[in-house]
Amino acid sequence: MRALLVVNPKATTTTERSRDVLVRALRSEVSLTVEYTRRRGHAATLARAAAEDGVDVVAILGGDGSVNEVVNGLLTSKPALAVRDAPTAHVLPAVAVVPGGSTNVFARALRLPKDWAEGTSVILDGLRDERYRVIGLGRADERYFTFTAGLGLDAAVVRRVEQARLRGRTSSPGLYLNAFLGQLLAGDRRNPPLAVETPDEVAETDLSMVVVQNTAPWTYIGDRAVDPNPGASFESGLDVFAVRRLTVPATTRTVTQLLTTGTANGPQILRLHDRAEFTVRSARPQAFQVDGDYLGEREKVHFLSVPDALRVIC
Repeated sequence: MRALLVVNPKATTTTERSRDVLVRALRSEVSLTVEYTRRRGHAATLARAAAEDGVDVVAILGGDGSVNEVVNGLLTSKPALAVRDAPTAHVLPAVAVVPGGSTNVFARALRLPKDWAEGTSVILDGLRDERYRVIGLGRADERYFTFTAGLGLDAAVVRRVEQARLRGRTSSPGLYLNAFLGQLLAGDRRNPPLAVETPDEVAETDLSMVVVQNTAPWTYIGDRAVDPNPGASFESGLDVFAVRRLTVPATTRTVTQLLTTGTANGPQILRLHDRAEFTVRSARPQAFQVDGDYLGEREKVHFLSVPDALRVIC
């Protein structure tokens, strides 16, 4: 069995020792090639080449951003494009994730251990037993995502966090909370620009934030799951959690509910469950994020559920 290990050397919770232990462990089971990412997008290039070279497994030591790049590399490889309108899981390498980021939402949604050493053990057992889970993905225009995408407030918060990290700040729940409060105070709460358009249904308009989930939970604040759509699943379509006008009382209530119970309810909330496709439009450019990475501003994004897209060792 041939495997590629993609390592993000800047992942926040990895060390040289953990990388060395993982490499030795994997080499005891497979013929292993190790590649270190050097720039944004490099993991996608490595994964695409691995799929086209017939590699059996692509392992990732990194956070959600590294996972997203690898997934997009696999799903845009020649084997995947050759069966674009059919399930791609069994024509692509299986994916193995060793959590190395600060949040690791995708790995935790798969119920993988948070500790890298325990995660390595799960992968080794999965390789020996050929134990895989087939999951669906989401697609936002041509970008695939594993657990979430969003436009509006949540994506603007991601943008603020990325800017803070570039200035040397460490990713933490406090950093995200400060970014949220700062964006809420700075944003235009009076004229919600977003609308969700679904086939054969009346559009939902006047939305300030649209979060799309491919699984549950949406994210984590420390050890607490934030789970506005607990019915979201890798085995079903996409779920939507949207917030209407961001008045101070309504926003305070929503945030309090999310922080204390993990979910939120009320007239300001819109939910859609198990949707195959829909479009989000905006009256003006809005921040856009995929799997926690800020991707600029958009005025229109088409979302599509992609069933049976990937095999994951877990």
